[in-house]
Amino acid sequence: MTHLRCRGVRCEVAGRTVVSDVDLDVPPGRMLALVGTNGSGKSTLIRALAGLRVPAAGLVTVDGEDLHAFSARRRARTIAYVGQEEAPPEDLLVGELVALGRVPHRPPWAFGRAERAITLEALEAVGLAHAVDRRCDRLSGGERRRVMLARALAQECGLVLLDEPTNHLDIGHQTRLLETLRGLGRTVVAAMHDLPLAAAYFDRVAVLHRGALRTVDTASTALAPTTVEEVFAVAAARLTDARTGHEHLVLGPGAAPSRTVTKRTTP
Repeated sequence: MTHLRCRGVRCEVAGRTVVSDVDLDVPPGRMLALVGTNGSGKSTLIRALAGLRVPAAGLVTVDGEDLHAFSARRRARTIAYVGQEEAPPEDLLVGELVALGRVPHRPPWAFGRAERAITLEALEAVGLAHAVDRRCDRLSGGERRRVMLARALAQECGLVLLDEPTNHLDIGHQTRLLETLRGLGRTVVAAMHDLPLAAAYFDRVAVLHRGALRTVDTASTALAPTTVEEVFAVAAARLTDARTGHEHLVLGPGAAPSRTVTKRTTP
């Protein structure tokens, strides 16, 4: 497991500040959701946390070391990253694509039984083990997304960074994916659009608003109705199921679609 921190991070795109003065602390084995409206800086910040963008100011550390001093190979052994619009090369088989996640850990010629077992395990986790020998150009949009996530799982990194991991997935695959991530016990940071899913599956939620960190706290505090209404202009309420004691985040009129997801209790 891996400890991720950033202090005073500012990111610029084409000379314009997109994210400013962000402090985050994600302890080993915990899951943090980054939420915010379009253009709030989620994707830019995720890329900085993955070491793919050098901040204009501030510091990102992994287990106390400056991430941007890592070699590319060491970074690939430490961090698994899946971008928002990343898609598999169409001419590869599904198993070949997922096996690329093993490249940082082995010489290019050393693919044996252990590597294939890890590849199949990653595909099983996203429900695509049956498609191991299928060409990527024969996958649906949701299946392609799941294959890219399987590649990240196959890297077996202590830190997993995901930009909109549930995009293009139906609700069943969304929940199974997030359950899988929780079960890994790895440190996870994910940019999320779906607020009920963020509230249900993540230990803490960081709310970005106009390029600044509005709040970072437990989901029940960070996604309080007043904050959701202020940042997202959507009515919200938090309800407790009298039978189970589980808490729900409910989005009211203006949400598309209106959603309710049960809060998972952290073990």
